[in-house]
Amino acid sequence: MLEKSEILSNLNIVKENIENACKRVNRKNDVILVPVTKTFPHELIQTCIDLDIEEVGENRPLEIRDKYELYHEQVKIHMIGHLQTNKIKYIGGKVVLIHSLDSVKLANELNKYALKNDIVFECLVQVNIAKEEAKFGISENNIIEFLKEFEEFENIRIMGLMNMAPFYNNSEDARTDFRRMKTLFESLKNEKFRNAQMKYLSMGMTNDYVVAVEEGSNMVRIGSAIFGTRTYL
Repeated sequence: MLEKSEILSNLNIVKENIENACKRVNRKNDVILVPVTKTFPHELIQTCIDLDIEEVGENRPLEIRDKYELYHEQVKIHMIGHLQTNKIKYIGGKVVLIHSLDSVKLANELNKYALKNDIVFECLVQVNIAKEEAKFGISENNIIEFLKEFEEFENIRIMGLMNMAPFYNNSEDARTDFRRMKTLFESLKNEKFRNAQMKYLSMGMTNDYVVAVEEGSNMVRIGSAIFGTRTYL
């Protein structure tokens, strides 16, 4: 794990890159930076707190459960990875936003858990804009029908969309995908959905966040650009 001074330096570089990207396209910098601490030891959360980072992203429910117990009063946790229905119990009441709502089945189970425990889940719908077979997400052609399914789910609030672009060696190659996501996001603002609003457009990671911001993302999920290379077990 990097030293605190190295993390701070990387964090400032990412923030500067976001600011410059906004200036290039003449937009207000309203981008929410979600540093991704997944797979790193829980001590990294304390480093984040020391650096005034208020929100972090995790993709493993068990890690969320364990880190929440230690730091929930000091940092907000986002669930950014694919969520299995049998893991909902580990994140219920512990996350401020689920980025990866990708099926009616998952929505139904989230709503059941939320009703039983008197909580509300705020979620983003994951959209598979590039139609990758290996990726989760709803197709753009089915998004309106999908969102209408949520009108019966009282304890879920749809707050926007999330996208994971394919990994390109050249981040410019992701621009078309991000532009399509932004167009979809804006078009959905004109629709009337119960329990759904288009507030957040979460797209952009370490490899492509600058392009994502230029194309309209207002929430980016950045891991290794801030914390260095992670080791997967």
